[in-house]
Parts: sequence; C-alpha cells; structure tokens
Amino acid sequence: MTDQNICRRLVGRTAVVTGAGSGIGLATARRLAAEGANVVCADIDPAAGKAAAEETGGTFVQVDVTDAEQVEALFKTAYDTYGSVDIAFNNAGISPPDDDSILETGLEAWKRVQEVNLTSVYLCCKAAIPYMREQRRGSIINTASFVARMGAATSQISYTASKGGVLAMSRELGVQFAREGIRVNALCPGPVNTPLLQELFAKDPERAERRLVHVPVGRFAEAEEIAAAVAFLASDDSSFVNATDFLVDGGIAGAYVTPL
Repeated sequence: MTDQNICRRLVGRTAVVTGAGSGIGLATARRLAAEGANVVCADIDPAAGKAAAEETGGTFVQVDVTDAEQVEALFKTAYDTYGSVDIAFNNAGISPPDDDSILETGLEAWKRVQEVNLTSVYLCCKAAIPYMREQRRGSIINTASFVARMGAATSQISYTASKGGVLAMSRELGVQFAREGIRVNALCPGPVNTPLLQELFAKDPERAERRLVHVPVGRFAEAEEIAAAVAFLASDDSSFVNATDFLVDGGIAGAYVTPL
C-alpha cells in the first residue's frame, strides 16, 4: 500500500510504540506517522530507535521496558512533548532460542521471557492508562500472538505462556476501563517475516517448514500487514472493538487441513 492510499485517521494524536526500532514496531511507527500521528519511538537499541524516530518525524526514547521507572518516564515524555497519550502499542518482546520445550527451558530463560513479553506490557498499560483516563479516551494495543489461542508441538513454552497472559490481561483491562473511553485489545499476529523470526528459523530450517505448512495462505505475514491492523485498532474505525483478541494470522487459527 502506498502513502497515497493511506487514510489520515490519526492526525494530532500521540502514539507510543515500544520495540519501534525493527520488525512490527518499525513498520507500525511508519504507518501511524503516515496516518498523521505524533510517534514516540521507544527501543532499547539507541541506534535503531533514533533512526526510526528520524524517519517518522517523531521522538526517540531509549527504554528498558522491564524497568518501571523508565516506562513511566517514556509515557511522561510522550505527554510532555505532545500533550496527550492517545495510542499505546505495547509491542516489545523477545523469542530467544533457549526458550524451547518445557523439558529443555531453564528457569532463568523462562523468567527473562516473562519479564520482557508480559511484565513489560503490564508496566506500559499501568503507565498509559492514567493519561487516557484524564482524557477520557485512548486505544491500547498489546502484542500477543496466535499462540495465545493455539498449542504447538514445536514449543516455546515461556513465549506461549507470556502471550496468553497478554491476551488475558488485555481482555480484563478493556472491560475495566471501557466506560472511561479506553479500549484495550490484544493483537494476535501469525508468524511474521521479521528479523526475530528470520534469526530463529535460520538456526532451525526444519522448524520454519513445520510452521509454514500450517499457514493457509502459504506464506508468513509481512510487518506492514500487521501495522495496518494496529492502525485500524488505533483509529476510530474500530471504536466498538474492545477487550478482544484481534487475529491477523493468515487463517492459521481457522485451519484443519491446508491447501496443497
């Protein structure tokens, strides 16, 4: 989709994007900026985060999303810079190779994935919601995964559990704050052609093939396709979409047997 085809649904709104330096986060920062939002690009990598902010005309904040004080400072910066916090795309996450079968995954690996993938979303929601309550409006989009809805024999046990937690927490927050004008949804992408996935599958091509065969459309998603879904959830076009899991998975969750 070219910029000429993109609606400007987010003019004047402020969006905080974590993990904005690459993959889904970068694609989303670009899309939200194209739709008119002021984008705060948060990333632990200063080079990637600054590049994203420069490209989107936004503001860079270096942040470790597992640190409560840094997360609070991130959202305060967004508010102090642009005067509102309208959109929070809590997207930062990891999928390390030492997160595997429950029989192989050590406790430290388990804890690290839970901290980055689940606790960070808790911290970001906790920091964003007070601003949104004051405004009586806001859209929070938390990156979960289709694995929050399905089981896989090629397990990444802590990743799967963390994304299930994101889904359940998003649902509860969406219900709790709905009458204050705040919507909270869990974005559930299928496998996406990002550096994170490429790195994982480069080390284990068999794992990639085992996953690809279950995608009815026959390919992994592109980050821009996920970004388009985030833009929809961020906009008033999704004003009655709340407290739900928003699947963007190419049909995986609906499949029993896929086409040859």
